[in-house]
Amino acid sequence: MTRSSSADSGSDREHVIPGNDALVRVAPYRGRVFRPMLRAQVVTDVVIAGALGVLLVVASARGIESPTAYVVVLGLTVALALRRLSPGLALTIAWVVAVFQMATDQVVGTDFVLPADLFIAGIVYTTAAYGSRRVRLAGLVSAIAGAVIAAAYIGLTDFATRSTAPTMYGAGPESLTLTAGVFAVVLAVLLLPWLSGVVARTRQTARMSREAQLLAERDAARADQAVAVEQERVRIARDMHDIVAHSLAVVIAQADGARYALRADPAIADQALGTISGTARRALGDVRELLGALRHEQGTTPTPDVDDIERLAGEMRDVGLDVRIERRGDGSTLPTSTQLAVYRIVQESLTNAYKHGERGTPVHTTLTYRPDTVEIDVVNRRADDGRSGPGTGHGLVGMRERATMSGGSMTAGPRGDDFAVAVRMPAHPASGQMPRGLFSSTTTPTDREHTAR
Repeated sequence: MTRSSSADSGSDREHVIPGNDALVRVAPYRGRVFRPMLRAQVVTDVVIAGALGVLLVVASARGIESPTAYVVVLGLTVALALRRLSPGLALTIAWVVAVFQMATDQVVGTDFVLPADLFIAGIVYTTAAYGSRRVRLAGLVSAIAGAVIAAAYIGLTDFATRSTAPTMYGAGPESLTLTAGVFAVVLAVLLLPWLSGVVARTRQTARMSREAQLLAERDAARADQAVAVEQERVRIARDMHDIVAHSLAVVIAQADGARYALRADPAIADQALGTISGTARRALGDVRELLGALRHEQGTTPTPDVDDIERLAGEMRDVGLDVRIERRGDGSTLPTSTQLAVYRIVQESLTNAYKHGERGTPVHTTLTYRPDTVEIDVVNRRADDGRSGPGTGHGLVGMRERATMSGGSMTAGPRGDDFAVAVRMPAHPASGQMPRGLFSSTTTPTDREHTAR
């Protein structure tokens, strides 16, 4: 069970920590006479106050001078029982009883009543520990005013008594000394519990703040872990798409060619079958590597790099795609992650050109390696025979994710009669983290505009 209610101050709030009675309802309330408390707490307070009242009556039975003394003790016992349930009401009852006590002359010379006045210290404590700002301030004023009133009442009564009898130093000085002593004692009895309540309230607030901070840190750690898991899933899905889509495109093209060439030229069919075997074997190795990553195992197959792009271009030429690669600069010094991103982006671009581009037209691939950036440009002629289509868009989304993870950008879309893919990314990416907003199974309208063929 958890509840919150505002106090007179907007910064004061009541909190209940489940399963932790030490932190239950230490802050104030507003708009209620009684604070929401556990039933066991209310019963405990009533039993303790009643037991103290009964013990006081039994221990001081011979000190009873008038029936009004019972009223004083009963009132203070009720106030003590309500000290946590309603600090403001308990303080009000204590004031009424104190005024009644002075009005009925139950202050001086009554051994039965004076011990009951100690209950007020517990009531003042709860005004600081559990009350709202207004009740807390009322407790402080009551502690000071109570000391002043009690000292003045006892001092005046003592002065009236001493005035009718001979004294050693005079009625005035002696009564003044007594008044000062009573003021100091009553002030200590009332003010120290109030200060203790403030300290307890501060400690409980600090403890709840630590609890809230720990919960926030735990939630942040869980969120970061969820983001990391999602990033890994997206990476594996992206790699799986690049491997399977490219490999199947090559296998299908070679299989179709081998079927037609089987009777006309068995040598060509044998070459096509060899290409199918090699492509499938490499794809199987890449898939095994991804599965090893899923099992948190060390990959056994080296990741592709920029030097493998020429082999990739050869595979695409074998299936009939006229790939023309132009290199500017040296990419062998790039980090492994950047080389893998370059390879996968070129692989997906060539696969898309093969599936959606016009057959027989060249695909121009330009790789520019600069000291601080890498630029990839792939341009192919769009097909006009009805074979082209928008596709699923996963490949273009994957390329954009790779570029964004490296801190770069990508544009892809029609450029006149051609379709162009342009990627710009840092040669040395500062972070491998990808913004959370990119985790989406669908593309934005801008993405669809760029990826539409």
